[in-house]
This record gives sequence, structure tokens and C-alpha cells, in this order.
Amino acid sequence: MNKLRVLSNIEVQKVVAVIRTDTEEQALKVVDACIEGGIKAVELTYSIPHVENVIEQLVEKYRGGKEITIGVGTVLDAYTARQAIFAGATFIVSPSFDAATAKLCNLYQTPYMPGCLTVTEIKEAMESGADVVKVFPGSNVSPGFLKAVHAPIPQANMMPTGGVNLDNIKDWLEAGAIAVGIGGNLVAPAKMGDYTKITELARQYVAKVKEASV
Repeated sequence: MNKLRVLSNIEVQKVVAVIRTDTEEQALKVVDACIEGGIKAVELTYSIPHVENVIEQLVEKYRGGKEITIGVGTVLDAYTARQAIFAGATFIVSPSFDAATAKLCNLYQTPYMPGCLTVTEIKEAMESGADVVKVFPGSNVSPGFLKAVHAPIPQANMMPTGGVNLDNIKDWLEAGAIAVGIGGNLVAPAKMGDYTKITELARQYVAKVKEASV
């Protein structure tokens, strides 16, 4: 998928579902439930067993769906990033910044979103070509953090992840987040096999995005 299209999809949709499951089967069902509910950007973490197999199956299943954007998270090094890209991942997310991973993603023209929590980290990531900075853990700061960073660095594209929920998603978006990452609050029902609930929650998040004045 074209890099510009990936970034545009994420910016337009505003929500990335961060998916951690115990099995491949669960992961596939969660992604289907999220997409059915209107969340079409998904990040599959490397804690999922055989996550590359999951990516390959999803890429094949949703081939031709231009709005559906499949990325991989919990990427700690360039080797893992390359594995994910060759499996079909269209964006790479890390819990922290890694220069070698940034370089690799630039080479393959794949958006890189490293986790940062200070202005220094954000600046370093942007200098290395990070297209979007993942503000992580988002629960450690407030939406006001984005406004504070945007004062000296207005061009920073930030995506808070961790601590974002239905009650505060509007606050994050209106504070300047390019998008938000939603994890446990969205996918927790998978542990009970309740994928219909995930679809319902996805619809609620999509509705909150529409309410935000962004």
C-alpha cells in the first residue's frame, strides 16, 4: 500500500485498533469485528503468536479494500520490522524509538510510529523520519501535553496510545492528536468470545470521532 495512502487513511479515520490476543484465531475475529464496526486501521502486536501468518491472511482477505490499513506493533528492532513489512504490514509501531528501525522503514517507504514521551524523544524521532509519533503511555499525560508540544513543534503528528477511552477520545482529538490508538478498552471482550461487543464498541468510537470538532 502506498505510504501516503496509509498515512491519509489513519489521519481520516482517527482511530487505530491495537490488537493483542492469545491466538491467531482470536486476532482474525477481532480484526473482522473492528472492521465491521467501522474501525478500519488495525495494529496487530508481536505478542500474538505467529502474527506474520495473521497479517498474510488479512492482507489476502481484504485485498482491494483501500480504506483497510493493517500494521504491526510492539516492534523492537529493524529485523522484526522487516519481517512484518514482508508479511504485508503497511505501518510499523514501536513502544520506543529505535534509529535502525526508522532507517529500515524509510528504506521500504513504510510509516514508522515510535513511542515517545518527552519533547527530546519526539524531536529525535522526527529527525530520523518518523511520520507519526506514538505518545506512549498516553495514560501518563493528559491531552494538554499535545498542546504543549505543539507550541514549539507545531508540525509534530502525535498519536496517543494507552489510556484513551470513550470518555476522553474527543479531548485527545480536539487537543491536536492526528489519531488515537485504542487497545484494551476495545478488544477486551475477545477473552469471553464476545466479538459482537467489539463491533458495538467500534461503532461507538467511530461516532465519538464524528462528534469531535477536528
